[in-house]
Amino acid sequence: MAKKEFKYKGLTLEELKVMSMDKLVDIMPSRPKRTLKKGFTDQQRILIMKVREAQRTVKAGKTVKPIRTHCRDMPIIPEMVGLDFMIYNGKEFTRVEVKPEMIGQYLGEFALTRRPVKHNAPGVGATRSSLFVPIK
Repeated sequence: MAKKEFKYKGLTLEELKVMSMDKLVDIMPSRPKRTLKKGFTDQQRILIMKVREAQRTVKAGKTVKPIRTHCRDMPIIPEMVGLDFMIYNGKEFTRVEVKPEMIGQYLGEFALTRRPVKHNAPGVGATRSSLFVPIK
C-alpha cells in the first residue's frame, strides 16, 4: 500500500515551499493569516533567520540541533517542516518535530503549558471528614 502524499489545500509540500509569502498568506486559516499580514515581530524574525540557517545546514548534509525558542506565537510555515524545535512552555523546553500536517498552526499549540490535575490523598491541615480515605 502506497503512502498517501501530503496536500495542504490541494498543494504539495514542494509547491508550498517555493510559493511566495503573499500567496501563502492567502491560503492560511484566518488567525495565522492575520499574524502574517501584520508582519513578523523581532522575536519571530530572529526565529525565521534560525530556521533558514538550519535549512542550509540540512541541505549541506549535516545534522542540526533543535532550535530553542520562547516564541510560541509563530505560525508554522512550510520552511519549518522537518526541523526540530525546543519550545518553552513556561517551565522547560518541549521537543517538537514539525510535520507537514502542522502547517497553519502555532508553535505554542504543541508545547502545553498546563498539566492535568492528579489529586492524591488529603494533606496536612485537611478537615477530619476528608482524612477518611477508603481502602480499595
